[in-house]
Amino acid sequence: MTIQNPGETLPADAPENAIESKKASKPRRGRWIWLGILVLILGVAAGGGLGYSTGMQDRKSGELNQITTASTTQYELAMADISENRLAMAQQRLEYVLDIDPAYPGATDKLAEVMILQAQVLTPTPQPSPTVSPTPDLRGVEEIYNQAVELVKSKQWSQAYDTLQALRNSDANYKAVDVDGMYYIVLRYRGVEMILNEGNLEGGIYNLTLAEKFAPIDVDAKSYQTWARYYLNGASYWGIDWGQVVSIFSEIYPAFPNLRDGSGMTATERYRIAAKEYGNQLMLAEDYCKAKEMYQMSLNLSPDELVQSALNDATTRCDEANAPPVEPPPDWTATPSPTGEVLPTQEPPAEITPEPSVTPGS
Repeated sequence: MTIQNPGETLPADAPENAIESKKASKPRRGRWIWLGILVLILGVAAGGGLGYSTGMQDRKSGELNQITTASTTQYELAMADISENRLAMAQQRLEYVLDIDPAYPGATDKLAEVMILQAQVLTPTPQPSPTVSPTPDLRGVEEIYNQAVELVKSKQWSQAYDTLQALRNSDANYKAVDVDGMYYIVLRYRGVEMILNEGNLEGGIYNLTLAEKFAPIDVDAKSYQTWARYYLNGASYWGIDWGQVVSIFSEIYPAFPNLRDGSGMTATERYRIAAKEYGNQLMLAEDYCKAKEMYQMSLNLSPDELVQSALNDATTRCDEANAPPVEPPPDWTATPSPTGEVLPTQEPPAEITPEPSVTPGS
């Protein structure tokens, strides 16, 4: 038995050295594993953050496009109102444009121009001959105030608004806080009434916007204002982009099926017509299955013989497009013709050997 000197070093392949080498390699390998996990977690987090940032940018871009479309449409309608001397409606449209897009080019200057034109119309031009002028409201401010209170109590919102205007013109400082409170109530309920009962969506939005200058409006009024704006946005694509009309009114009509604008068309009717027109557009693009869906959605709201016929045609074409290919019978093989065409060739029938006939007497 050999006794090892304390100063001697064990050989590299000694069992003791192998055990110590394994112990030293385990922590090093563990550090690499944890480092790999950390890199993986950081990569997933970075990817998620990038996806979220991209999604938010896309959403903001879509909202900006909707605002741009709505403001452009209302600005052009305001120009038409000015040319036809509908100055009050033009003022409402321009104020709406500035409300959703304060930096819209030219809207501020055009609004000032419209207000000047209205002031000129309302201001009587001096004539050399005597003219009959409207009788001014000579009642005392207290009487006008009391009448406004009664009109608010009886929910006659338009008359109450006119009376408050007369009161402010007579004495802008008379019970200013109370009058502001009545203005808020009248504008709030008058705006909702215009949206729900009169189909005057622009006027309703305008009144609710004025009410917000006195105090924040309640949740219901804000909801009506939002749906009215959404309706106008969808209607601005009418006849231009049927797919966009379908997309917008598919969200409006389940919530407010009878919401309508000055044309009298409800959200449901606009959705029905838009689905039919979009189906026609898809048929021309040979997207028969999508057209079939549009026609069916239109018919779900109201029967229509023409739409039913179009649905039948779209269904047939969709089924044909999705039908599996017809396979040749198993006893046919493809044989190239001299011209290069592949022609089906039937396998030759089995040869029949005639049986020997039996002769009498054989």
